[in-house]
Amino acid sequence: MKLSNRPIRAFTIIELLVVVSIIALLVSVLLPAIGKARDQAKLTLSIANLRNLGTAHAAYAANYNDRQVTFVIDGISDYGPDSSSALNAYAAMWGPVHPNLVLGWGPPLDMPGEPYILWQYHLDGAQPAHASWGGNPITMGGGSGSGFGQFRFGHQLRTFNDYLNGRYYDPIFFAPKEVFLYEIVKDGFESPAQFAMIEADDGTGGQVLYTSSYALSPAAMYSPDALKYDEDTGEAYTEPWSMPGGLRCPAMSQALYPNLKTHMLEHGWLQNRPSALCNPAFVGGTGSYQGCEPYYFNHAWESQPATLFFDGHVEMVGVREAMRADGRAETQSGYGLWSRDTPLGTDGYYIDAGYDQAATSFHILTVDGIRGRDLTSN
Repeated sequence: MKLSNRPIRAFTIIELLVVVSIIALLVSVLLPAIGKARDQAKLTLSIANLRNLGTAHAAYAANYNDRQVTFVIDGISDYGPDSSSALNAYAAMWGPVHPNLVLGWGPPLDMPGEPYILWQYHLDGAQPAHASWGGNPITMGGGSGSGFGQFRFGHQLRTFNDYLNGRYYDPIFFAPKEVFLYEIVKDGFESPAQFAMIEADDGTGGQVLYTSSYALSPAAMYSPDALKYDEDTGEAYTEPWSMPGGLRCPAMSQALYPNLKTHMLEHGWLQNRPSALCNPAFVGGTGSYQGCEPYYFNHAWESQPATLFFDGHVEMVGVREAMRADGRAETQSGYGLWSRDTPLGTDGYYIDAGYDQAATSFHILTVDGIRGRDLTSN
Protein backbone atom coordinates (compact mmCIF):
# COMPACT_ATOMS: atom_id res chain seq x y z
CA MET A 1 0.00 0.00 0.00
CA LYS A 2 1.14 3.49 -0.80
CA LEU A 3 0.45 6.25 1.70
CA SER A 4 -0.64 9.61 0.37
CA ASN A 5 1.63 12.56 1.03
CA ARG A 6 -1.28 15.04 0.88
CA PRO A 7 -1.74 17.01 4.12
CA ILE A 8 -4.90 16.39 6.22
CA ARG A 9 -7.47 19.18 5.66
CA ALA A 10 -8.86 20.73 8.89
CA PHE A 11 -11.22 23.62 9.73
CA THR A 12 -9.59 26.94 10.45
CA ILE A 13 -10.57 28.95 13.52
CA ILE A 14 -12.39 31.44 11.30
CA GLU A 15 -14.44 28.66 9.72
CA LEU A 16 -15.35 27.25 13.13
CA LEU A 17 -16.40 30.68 14.33
CA VAL A 18 -18.59 31.09 11.24
CA VAL A 19 -20.27 27.73 11.89
CA VAL A 20 -20.82 28.58 15.58
CA SER A 21 -22.25 31.97 14.58
CA ILE A 22 -24.66 30.33 12.13
CA ILE A 23 -25.81 27.86 14.79
CA ALA A 24 -26.28 30.67 17.31
CA LEU A 25 -28.27 32.65 14.75
CA LEU A 26 -30.51 29.67 14.02
CA VAL A 27 -31.07 29.08 17.75
CA SER A 28 -31.96 32.75 18.29
CA VAL A 29 -34.47 32.54 15.44
CA LEU A 30 -35.99 29.21 16.48
CA LEU A 31 -36.23 29.71 20.25
CA PRO A 32 -38.88 32.46 20.08
CA ALA A 33 -40.85 30.35 17.61
CA ILE A 34 -40.63 27.35 19.96
CA GLY A 35 -41.63 29.56 22.89
CA LYS A 36 -44.64 30.89 20.97
CA ALA A 37 -45.64 27.35 20.02
CA ARG A 38 -45.49 26.27 23.68
CA ASP A 39 -47.44 29.35 24.71
CA GLN A 40 -50.10 28.64 22.09
CA ALA A 41 -50.33 25.01 23.18
CA LYS A 42 -50.97 26.08 26.78
CA LEU A 43 -53.61 28.55 25.64
CA THR A 44 -55.27 25.88 23.51
CA LEU A 45 -55.43 23.55 26.53
CA SER A 46 -56.93 26.31 28.69
CA ILE A 47 -59.59 26.98 26.05
CA ALA A 48 -60.34 23.24 25.94
CA ASN A 49 -60.72 23.26 29.74
CA LEU A 50 -63.26 26.07 29.53
CA ARG A 51 -65.22 24.31 26.79
CA ASN A 52 -65.39 21.15 28.88
CA LEU A 53 -66.46 23.15 31.92
CA GLY A 54 -69.16 24.81 29.80
CA THR A 55 -70.42 21.39 28.72
CA ALA A 56 -70.52 20.27 32.36
CA HIS A 57 -72.49 23.39 33.37
CA ALA A 58 -74.99 22.69 30.59
CA ALA A 59 -75.34 19.07 31.75
CA TYR A 60 -75.85 20.20 35.35
CA ALA A 61 -78.52 22.71 34.27
CA ALA A 62 -80.28 20.01 32.22
CA ASN A 63 -80.62 17.88 35.36
CA TYR A 64 -81.69 20.73 37.66
CA ASN A 65 -84.44 22.50 35.74
CA ASP A 66 -82.02 24.93 34.06
CA ARG A 67 -80.52 26.05 37.37
CA GLN A 68 -76.91 27.02 37.82
CA VAL A 69 -74.87 25.22 40.46
CA THR A 70 -75.54 26.64 43.94
CA PHE A 71 -74.58 25.70 47.50
CA VAL A 72 -77.02 27.53 49.77
CA ILE A 73 -80.78 27.16 50.09
CA ASP A 74 -82.69 29.60 47.89
CA GLY A 75 -84.31 31.42 50.83
CA ILE A 76 -81.22 31.77 53.00
CA SER A 77 -81.52 35.58 53.01
CA ASP A 78 -84.88 35.23 54.79
CA TYR A 79 -83.04 34.07 57.92
CA GLY A 80 -80.83 37.12 58.45
CA PRO A 81 -79.15 40.20 56.97
CA ASP A 82 -75.77 38.49 56.46
CA SER A 83 -74.36 35.02 56.07
CA SER A 84 -73.26 34.50 59.68
CA SER A 85 -76.54 35.54 61.32
CA ALA A 86 -78.64 33.83 58.64
CA LEU A 87 -76.86 30.51 59.04
CA ASN A 88 -77.10 30.71 62.84
CA ALA A 89 -80.84 31.41 62.59
CA TYR A 90 -81.29 28.54 60.13
CA ALA A 91 -79.56 26.15 62.55
CA ALA A 92 -81.65 27.43 65.49
CA MET A 93 -84.87 26.90 63.58
CA TRP A 94 -84.20 23.55 61.96
CA GLY A 95 -81.76 21.94 64.38
CA PRO A 96 -78.94 20.80 62.11
CA VAL A 97 -76.54 23.28 60.57
CA HIS A 98 -76.85 24.25 56.94
CA PRO A 99 -75.47 21.43 54.75
CA ASN A 100 -71.73 21.70 54.34
CA LEU A 101 -69.86 21.99 51.06
CA VAL A 102 -68.69 18.48 50.16
CA LEU A 103 -65.12 18.24 48.86
CA GLY A 104 -64.97 14.48 48.41
CA TRP A 105 -63.66 11.22 49.87
CA GLY A 106 -60.00 11.06 50.74
CA PRO A 107 -57.43 9.89 53.30
CA PRO A 108 -57.13 11.66 56.68
CA LEU A 109 -54.38 14.28 56.86
CA ASP A 110 -50.93 12.65 57.20
CA MET A 111 -52.57 9.21 57.55
CA PRO A 112 -52.44 7.75 54.02
CA GLY A 113 -53.05 4.17 55.12
CA GLU A 114 -56.23 4.86 57.06
CA PRO A 115 -59.78 4.49 55.67
CA TYR A 116 -61.08 7.39 53.61
CA ILE A 117 -63.17 10.09 55.24
CA LEU A 118 -65.62 12.51 53.63
CA TRP A 119 -63.95 15.93 53.57
CA GLN A 120 -66.37 18.85 53.95
CA TYR A 121 -66.03 22.62 54.09
CA HIS A 122 -67.97 23.93 57.09
CA LEU A 123 -70.76 26.33 56.20
CA ASP A 124 -72.21 27.45 59.51
CA GLY A 125 -72.64 30.56 61.61
CA ALA A 126 -70.11 29.44 64.21
CA GLN A 127 -67.35 30.22 61.71
CA PRO A 128 -68.17 33.66 60.28
CA ALA A 129 -65.24 33.82 57.89
CA HIS A 130 -66.07 30.41 56.45
CA ALA A 131 -69.74 31.29 56.35
CA SER A 132 -69.14 34.49 54.41
CA TRP A 133 -66.95 32.70 51.89
CA GLY A 134 -69.22 29.72 51.43
CA GLY A 135 -72.57 31.48 51.60
CA ASN A 136 -71.86 34.25 49.10
CA PRO A 137 -71.02 34.19 45.41
CA ILE A 138 -68.56 36.94 46.43
CA THR A 139 -68.03 38.74 49.74
CA MET A 140 -68.28 42.50 49.16
CA GLY A 141 -68.46 43.91 52.69
CA GLY A 142 -64.76 44.07 53.48
CA GLY A 143 -62.95 42.27 56.29
CA SER A 144 -62.04 38.57 56.33
CA GLY A 145 -62.73 36.85 53.04
CA SER A 146 -63.54 40.05 51.11
CA GLY A 147 -63.39 39.41 47.38
CA PHE A 148 -63.64 35.67 47.91
CA GLY A 149 -66.59 33.31 47.56
CA GLN A 150 -68.22 30.50 45.62
CA PHE A 151 -67.25 32.04 42.28
CA ARG A 152 -63.60 31.07 42.90
CA PHE A 153 -63.97 27.41 43.94
CA GLY A 154 -67.60 26.25 43.73
CA HIS A 155 -67.24 24.28 40.51
CA GLN A 156 -64.55 22.11 42.17
CA LEU A 157 -67.02 20.78 44.76
CA ARG A 158 -68.45 17.30 44.46
CA THR A 159 -71.94 18.56 43.59
CA PHE A 160 -70.52 19.80 40.30
CA ASN A 161 -67.28 17.91 39.66
CA ASP A 162 -69.21 14.64 39.30
CA TYR A 163 -70.07 16.00 35.83
CA LEU A 164 -66.34 16.01 35.03
CA ASN A 165 -63.70 13.74 36.55
CA GLY A 166 -65.11 13.66 40.09
CA ARG A 167 -62.04 15.21 41.73
CA TYR A 168 -61.48 18.47 43.61
CA TYR A 169 -57.90 18.80 42.39
CA ASP A 170 -58.04 17.95 38.71
CA PRO A 171 -56.04 19.47 35.81
CA ILE A 172 -59.28 20.62 34.14
CA PHE A 173 -59.65 23.29 36.87
CA PHE A 174 -56.17 24.74 36.38
CA ALA A 175 -54.80 26.71 33.43
CA PRO A 176 -51.34 25.49 32.36
CA LYS A 177 -49.94 29.03 32.63
CA GLU A 178 -51.08 29.31 36.26
CA VAL A 179 -47.63 28.51 37.64
CA PHE A 180 -48.57 29.51 41.20
CA LEU A 181 -51.52 27.19 41.58
CA TYR A 182 -49.92 24.38 39.58
CA GLU A 183 -46.96 24.41 41.97
CA ILE A 184 -49.30 24.14 44.95
CA VAL A 185 -51.83 21.59 43.72
CA LYS A 186 -49.72 19.30 41.53
CA ASP A 187 -49.52 16.66 44.28
CA GLY A 188 -53.31 16.60 44.39
CA PHE A 189 -53.39 15.61 40.70
CA GLU A 190 -51.56 12.38 41.51
CA SER A 191 -53.84 11.29 44.35
CA PRO A 192 -56.42 8.59 43.56
CA ALA A 193 -58.79 10.23 46.07
CA GLN A 194 -61.67 12.57 45.22
CA PHE A 195 -60.07 15.05 47.61
CA ALA A 196 -56.53 15.02 48.96
CA MET A 197 -55.35 17.47 51.62
CA ILE A 198 -52.20 19.10 50.24
CA GLU A 199 -49.26 20.59 52.10
CA ALA A 200 -49.24 24.33 52.67
CA ASP A 201 -46.64 26.28 50.71
CA ASP A 202 -44.74 27.05 53.92
CA GLY A 203 -44.50 23.32 54.71
CA THR A 204 -46.90 23.37 57.67
CA GLY A 205 -50.30 21.76 58.00
CA GLY A 206 -52.63 21.37 55.08
CA GLN A 207 -54.72 23.57 52.83
CA VAL A 208 -58.23 23.17 51.43
CA LEU A 209 -59.25 26.19 49.43
CA TYR A 210 -56.60 26.52 46.78
CA THR A 211 -58.91 27.72 44.13
CA SER A 212 -59.39 26.99 40.46
CA SER A 213 -57.74 29.06 37.72
CA TYR A 214 -61.21 29.71 36.34
CA ALA A 215 -63.68 32.02 38.08
CA LEU A 216 -67.44 32.02 37.60
CA SER A 217 -69.20 35.38 37.27
CA PRO A 218 -70.41 36.17 40.82
CA ALA A 219 -72.76 38.84 39.43
CA ALA A 220 -74.56 36.09 37.50
CA MET A 221 -74.90 33.96 40.66
CA TYR A 222 -77.05 36.51 42.53
CA SER A 223 -80.65 37.35 41.79
CA PRO A 224 -80.52 39.75 38.80
CA ASP A 225 -82.33 42.35 40.95
CA ALA A 226 -79.30 42.63 43.26
CA LEU A 227 -77.29 44.45 40.58
CA LYS A 228 -80.23 45.91 38.67
CA TYR A 229 -79.76 49.46 37.42
CA ASP A 230 -82.39 51.80 38.86
CA GLU A 231 -83.00 54.79 36.60
CA ASP A 232 -84.65 56.73 39.44
CA THR A 233 -81.71 56.47 41.83
CA GLY A 234 -79.01 56.12 39.19
CA GLU A 235 -77.50 53.19 41.11
CA ALA A 236 -76.99 49.52 40.34
CA TYR A 237 -76.90 47.64 43.63
CA THR A 238 -79.24 46.37 46.33
CA GLU A 239 -77.82 44.32 49.21
CA PRO A 240 -78.82 40.74 48.23
CA TRP A 241 -79.12 39.70 51.90
CA SER A 242 -81.88 42.31 52.27
CA MET A 243 -83.92 40.81 49.41
CA PRO A 244 -86.17 37.72 49.48
CA GLY A 245 -84.42 35.26 47.19
CA GLY A 246 -81.45 37.60 46.77
CA LEU A 247 -79.07 34.63 46.82
CA ARG A 248 -81.28 32.38 44.69
CA CYS A 249 -78.98 31.39 41.84
CA PRO A 250 -80.77 32.25 38.56
CA ALA A 251 -81.42 29.88 35.69
CA MET A 252 -79.03 29.72 32.75
CA SER A 253 -81.80 30.78 30.37
CA GLN A 254 -82.17 34.12 32.16
CA ALA A 255 -79.12 35.37 30.26
CA LEU A 256 -80.57 38.02 27.93
CA TYR A 257 -77.27 38.40 26.05
CA PRO A 258 -75.75 34.91 26.23
CA ASN A 259 -73.10 35.75 23.62
CA LEU A 260 -72.09 38.93 25.49
CA LYS A 261 -72.34 37.82 29.14
CA THR A 262 -69.22 36.13 30.47
CA HIS A 263 -69.72 32.89 32.40
CA MET A 264 -66.18 31.78 33.35
CA LEU A 265 -62.72 33.16 32.68
CA GLU A 266 -59.06 32.81 33.63
CA HIS A 267 -58.86 34.62 36.95
CA GLY A 268 -55.14 35.36 36.82
CA TRP A 269 -53.33 37.58 34.34
CA LEU A 270 -52.04 34.72 32.19
CA GLN A 271 -52.08 36.01 28.61
CA ASN A 272 -49.65 38.72 27.39
CA ARG A 273 -48.06 38.71 30.81
CA PRO A 274 -44.65 40.33 31.46
CA SER A 275 -41.80 38.63 33.27
CA ALA A 276 -42.79 40.24 36.59
CA LEU A 277 -45.35 37.80 37.98
CA CYS A 278 -45.80 38.76 41.63
CA ASN A 279 -48.16 41.57 42.59
CA PRO A 280 -46.54 43.68 45.32
CA ALA A 281 -49.98 44.97 46.37
CA PHE A 282 -50.79 41.56 47.85
CA VAL A 283 -49.19 39.86 50.84
CA GLY A 284 -50.04 36.15 50.92
CA GLY A 285 -53.61 35.21 50.10
CA THR A 286 -55.44 32.34 48.47
CA GLY A 287 -53.49 31.17 45.44
CA SER A 288 -50.21 32.62 46.69
CA TYR A 289 -47.04 30.56 46.58
CA GLN A 290 -44.09 31.34 48.84
CA GLY A 291 -45.45 34.83 49.46
CA CYS A 292 -46.20 35.58 45.81
CA GLU A 293 -49.75 36.45 44.76
CA PRO A 294 -50.30 36.91 41.00
CA TYR A 295 -51.92 39.81 39.22
CA TYR A 296 -55.58 39.26 38.31
CA PHE A 297 -57.19 39.25 34.88
CA ASN A 298 -58.39 42.87 35.23
CA HIS A 299 -55.05 44.29 36.36
CA ALA A 300 -53.55 45.27 33.02
CA TRP A 301 -54.54 46.72 29.67
CA GLU A 302 -52.76 43.91 27.85
CA SER A 303 -54.53 41.11 29.73
CA GLN A 304 -56.71 38.90 27.52
CA PRO A 305 -58.24 36.09 29.58
CA ALA A 306 -59.67 33.06 27.81
CA THR A 307 -63.38 33.42 28.49
CA LEU A 308 -66.45 31.19 28.35
CA PHE A 309 -69.77 32.89 27.57
CA PHE A 310 -73.27 31.78 28.51
CA ASP A 311 -73.96 30.63 24.95
CA GLY A 312 -71.07 28.17 25.28
CA HIS A 313 -68.51 29.80 22.99
CA VAL A 314 -64.98 30.63 24.17
CA GLU A 315 -62.93 33.63 23.08
CA MET A 316 -60.19 35.94 24.31
CA VAL A 317 -61.59 39.09 25.92
CA GLY A 318 -59.18 42.00 26.18
CA VAL A 319 -59.33 44.35 29.17
CA ARG A 320 -59.06 47.29 26.77
CA GLU A 321 -62.06 45.93 24.87
CA ALA A 322 -64.09 45.60 28.08
CA MET A 323 -63.17 49.13 29.13
CA ARG A 324 -64.18 50.56 25.75
CA ALA A 325 -67.51 48.71 25.89
CA ASP A 326 -68.12 50.07 29.40
CA GLY A 327 -67.33 53.60 28.22
CA ARG A 328 -69.68 53.34 25.23
CA ALA A 329 -72.51 52.10 27.44
CA GLU A 330 -71.97 54.94 29.91
CA THR A 331 -72.02 57.51 27.10
CA GLN A 332 -75.22 56.12 25.62
CA SER A 333 -77.21 55.24 28.75
CA GLY A 334 -75.58 57.22 31.54
CA TYR A 335 -74.25 54.14 33.35
CA GLY A 336 -71.53 51.62 32.52
CA LEU A 337 -71.61 47.84 32.26
CA TRP A 338 -70.33 47.12 35.79
CA SER A 339 -71.59 48.47 39.11
CA ARG A 340 -69.69 51.15 41.03
CA ASP A 341 -72.33 51.06 43.78
CA THR A 342 -71.48 47.82 45.60
CA PRO A 343 -69.63 47.98 48.96
CA LEU A 344 -66.45 47.52 46.90
CA GLY A 345 -66.99 51.04 45.57
CA THR A 346 -65.49 52.64 42.49
CA ASP A 347 -62.31 50.60 42.92
CA GLY A 348 -64.46 47.55 42.25
CA TYR A 349 -62.67 44.23 42.17
CA TYR A 350 -59.12 45.10 43.33
CA ILE A 351 -58.66 47.74 40.61
CA ASP A 352 -56.36 49.60 42.99
CA ALA A 353 -53.99 46.61 42.94
CA GLY A 354 -53.56 46.76 39.16
CA TYR A 355 -50.37 46.72 37.11
CA ASP A 356 -51.17 49.87 35.14
CA GLN A 357 -54.14 52.18 34.56
CA ALA A 358 -56.61 49.38 33.74
CA ALA A 359 -59.91 50.09 35.49
CA THR A 360 -62.63 47.50 35.02
CA SER A 361 -64.61 44.98 37.04
CA PHE A 362 -66.30 43.31 34.08
CA HIS A 363 -67.43 39.73 34.74
CA ILE A 364 -67.33 40.30 38.52
CA LEU A 365 -69.81 43.15 39.06
CA THR A 366 -71.87 43.09 35.86
CA VAL A 367 -74.87 45.42 35.98
CA ASP A 368 -78.13 43.41 35.94
CA GLY A 369 -76.19 40.24 36.76
CA ILE A 370 -76.99 37.37 34.42
CA ARG A 371 -79.36 39.63 32.50
CA GLY A 372 -76.59 42.12 31.79
CA ARG A 373 -73.64 42.04 29.43
CA ASP A 374 -69.89 42.54 29.65
CA LEU A 375 -69.35 43.53 26.02
CA THR A 376 -71.45 45.57 23.63
CA SER A 377 -70.66 43.58 20.50
CA ASN A 378 -69.18 40.25 19.53
